[in-house]
Amino acid sequence: MSSIYGENLKLSIFGQSHAPAVGMILDGIPAGLPVDMEALQEFMNRRAPGQNNWSTPRKEADKPEFLAGVLDGFTCGAPIAAMILNTNTRPGDYDNLKDCPRPGHADYTAQMKYGGFHDAAGGGHFSGRLTAPLCIAGGLCKQWLEEMGIRIGAHIRQIGDVQDAGFDAIDPELDQVGQIFPTLTTQAGEEMRAAIYHAKQDGDSVGGKIECAITGLPVGIGEPMFGGLENRLAQILFGIPAVKGLTFGDVQPTGSQNNDAFTMENGQVKTVTNHCGGILGGIANGMPVLFTVTVKPTPSIHKPQQTVNLKTGEITTLTVEGRHDPCIVPRAVPVVEAAAAIAIYDLILGSAHTGRR
Repeated sequence: MSSIYGENLKLSIFGQSHAPAVGMILDGIPAGLPVDMEALQEFMNRRAPGQNNWSTPRKEADKPEFLAGVLDGFTCGAPIAAMILNTNTRPGDYDNLKDCPRPGHADYTAQMKYGGFHDAAGGGHFSGRLTAPLCIAGGLCKQWLEEMGIRIGAHIRQIGDVQDAGFDAIDPELDQVGQIFPTLTTQAGEEMRAAIYHAKQDGDSVGGKIECAITGLPVGIGEPMFGGLENRLAQILFGIPAVKGLTFGDVQPTGSQNNDAFTMENGQVKTVTNHCGGILGGIANGMPVLFTVTVKPTPSIHKPQQTVNLKTGEITTLTVEGRHDPCIVPRAVPVVEAAAAIAIYDLILGSAHTGRR
């Protein structure tokens, strides 16, 4: 059940990169929740391809078509089903990948697992194209969380060797994020775009890091051990293709430095610092939840690479064709927000079922 996520809601993702469509089914959502289609499309546009010179030239509108679950602007209690038509496919670009797997991709492992019956075009269901329906579900969950006063925002923390400033761990300013190329400082953004441009010109790619903040999360959300807030976030975040690392908070070298002293603020328990990233024992402590994901460089590059012909067993050279992002990081920012929103809304539904608020 690798394409299904959630305990209190159930999210199922379907489709392949160059299939007729990709889509999602989101079950377990209460009836009567408002759905702002315009806001959802604005969110989807942040991830959509073909908009600028740092993303793939493949152009897709990424306009969700809702098939069920939403009626007259509100959820109706039925499973929410939506799909996005793939209108700009070129599966012929990948004809040689059945026999010659691309380094850094899932081509080889998919070939071994599925015995050659997998869809190799664009990575099939291993493709980042599947993050589009993830953003439908996450965009909806973000709207419902904001109704509760819970906000989620992310920015590009690093691309290549270029680093942006980090969020204020006590009071992250989420109004600064939400753009197509979201950085907290203008200078970092300019240097990052230059790094992407130079990698692209060289036929290469570049990776980086994304920092995400969640504010307004009530104390007590999450569980100890295997049901921890970190665990639930990690499961869905590592479902994003190219995510290779995840850290919470800002671990310091000694306990005296790392421990966050408690204080009182307007009658509420707070911490003076937030090295723990808003989570203690797998449970939200009321401070902003902060985490950073590491995104690997796009494995599809235009430089010749060594591979193996799986039919002949011979070592050969492969030049990857097709259309690819020289840097995945900018378009992955809203995907990280979407994944976090789904995980948090799933936990919120669970807390409602157990009587916690």
